[in-house]
Amino acid sequence: MNFTQMHERLRLELLRRIQRGTVSVSLLARQTGFGQSHLSNFLRSRRQLSLEAMDRVLAAQHLEAADLLPATYKDAGMPAGGETSMVPVVSHSVALFEPFIRPSAVQFMLPLPAGVLQTIRARVSTPRRPWERFVAVRLSAADALPMDPLLLPEAIALIDRHYNSLMPYRPERANVYAVRHGTRLALRYVDFLAGRLVLRPHSLVFPVDLIELEEGESPGDLVAGRVALIVNEP
Repeated sequence: MNFTQMHERLRLELLRRIQRGTVSVSLLARQTGFGQSHLSNFLRSRRQLSLEAMDRVLAAQHLEAADLLPATYKDAGMPAGGETSMVPVVSHSVALFEPFIRPSAVQFMLPLPAGVLQTIRARVSTPRRPWERFVAVRLSAADALPMDPLLLPEAIALIDRHYNSLMPYRPERANVYAVRHGTRLALRYVDFLAGRLVLRPHSLVFPVDLIELEEGESPGDLVAGRVALIVNEP
């Protein structure tokens, strides 16, 4: 990874924190001693920061340079023959909100047969294209029950964050999506009707949820991605 890529990762991470309300431009200015206009220009890609300035921003936000590096998708303990692909298993909030997966956010790596990821088709909106594509999450019993028996407690779901379209991946088969429902991640079948996202469970015991889109939001803004693979623990 070069300096320009790290610079962009830092910019996107700060924008994510601003969006979630954990920092503001004015607070960042006080923390670093930079002017708000200087920081605003950086966040809008109108100027770059020097290495010294990046160090000050990283220190102010309790980040390390390693946090700007991509998670390692290849396990050094695996054979060199390319027999396995590795996907980071992360928290639900990381899967929903973080464009780049920091090494410190990885709980463990999920091994998959070689070639599996390369065969998965994408259908992504432009704002989501820079995001790291594949992540996986573990599901508690409460998370899994609405989709029982498709999902079992402690299942791991592989999420393709480059598929946030509601178009079917396969004809006549409903996609399962990871969706932002409030501040939580939910796995459901999803439709878009009358300006609302309709979240349907697999189990009829559970209710259908409706999500009103806010002004300026599109359905793809709330869809973290399509569930491309489910690993149910025995």
